[in-house]
Amino acid sequence: MSQPPRVSIVMPSFNEEHFIEACLASVQAQDYPPELIEILVADGRSTDRTREILARITEADPRVQMIDNPARLQAAGLGLAVKAATGDVIVRMDVHCEYATDYVRRCVEVLDATGADNVGGAQRARAKTLFQRALCAALGSKLGTGGVGYRDEKSEGFVDTVFLGAFRRRVFESVGLWDPAAITNEDSELNQRILEAGGTIYLSRHIVVHYYPRDSFRSLATQYFRYGRGRARTLLKLGRFPMLRPMIPFLAMSGMAATIVVPPLWPLAPFVIGAYLAATGIEAVRVSRELGAAAIPTVWRIFPVLHASHAAGFWAGLVRYLRTPDWPETPEVVAPVQAERVLRAI
Repeated sequence: MSQPPRVSIVMPSFNEEHFIEACLASVQAQDYPPELIEILVADGRSTDRTREILARITEADPRVQMIDNPARLQAAGLGLAVKAATGDVIVRMDVHCEYATDYVRRCVEVLDATGADNVGGAQRARAKTLFQRALCAALGSKLGTGGVGYRDEKSEGFVDTVFLGAFRRRVFESVGLWDPAAITNEDSELNQRILEAGGTIYLSRHIVVHYYPRDSFRSLATQYFRYGRGRARTLLKLGRFPMLRPMIPFLAMSGMAATIVVPPLWPLAPFVIGAYLAATGIEAVRVSRELGAAAIPTVWRIFPVLHASHAAGFWAGLVRYLRTPDWPETPEVVAPVQAERVLRAI
């Protein structure tokens, strides 16, 4: 690449006083040319000290700008940030992640080398507690997440979605922004639109980012219920998924529930439930080898929490969004950046 492109980092935030400063410090420490980076934080009108901290950072570093996000939803905030961005490459980041110092540079290099429209790295988890270590083991299993590619840090190649993502700006000029009303699943929904428009998405093992998973059964159940509801919304909005994988927990748990509530299927219930418990138990033993035997019961319990919460959320989403769809008829696209606007921003 003869001339590195200008990069706009877009990041949603809401009440992140305990994380925003450390996150921005890691972003400011990127080894990409600093004069070619702008950092746009879309804050959803935080009620803690987040805005105070942002004001101090923006005063010290003019590359950092705060964008007001009255809707508070992160998908809406990301769209507002892209509208204000001047870069040819849009790098989407989250506050609750840790980024390698070469994260931005690697994203740009992979975009250039592959010609993809969106690139990203694996969703690498970092655990602090026993529960988080058990959860990481379950999420690394195909039985836990269906073998999704972006959870495998050794994977490399074209995929259907990635964690976070770095986009060519033209993506938002053609297929549109994130759905501003989406509460969850906004990244997968956008990636599906990219694929349906003929674009490509690339997963690179050289793009390194870490995140911290949920730390309790309750927070995990809430997270996956919301994921399931978001998946249902995406299915109803776009009419299909690029592959069957997102439907597997819904179909499996619904089938198991049917053997319990439908009288003619009652004789099958002990066999179906027994087979599920046996499969998840065997897998819990397998993936817990590095953690020790004490972790097996926790991992075993995590599997049904993942599956049942996602399926329940999917059912709730179908009921909610079949009754009252809330998505726009057409996605909002962003206008191309004018040359004089880029010059002013440099």
